[in-house]
Amino acid sequence: MAARKPLTSEDKKRLRGIGHDLKPIVTIGGNGVTEGVLAELDRALTDHELIKLKIAAGERDDRQPVIDYVTAETRCELVASIGKIALLYRRNPKADPKKSNVR
Repeated sequence: MAARKPLTSEDKKRLRGIGHDLKPIVTIGGNGVTEGVLAELDRALTDHELIKLKIAAGERDDRQPVIDYVTAETRCELVASIGKIALLYRRNPKADPKKSNVR
């Protein structure tokens, strides 16, 4: 698998604009990051490419390690993180234009 090119600041700005009106599609609750959560995140990123993740549990200092773990496990990139919401992106060259948030 080829190494992915990191997002540039221009890429992130464009994706933040697209993501502004999105609603969180996956929520991490009190049970933390389970296999089911990771599977749902993987499916959502494959279908939509750009998604919002809500981390409902934990304090502010607890959220960044969760985001780091999720991005590593799902091979996606963090576009932005504000409060309990993280905007995640993973390019899918074969994405369905009807489902993708970036096409």
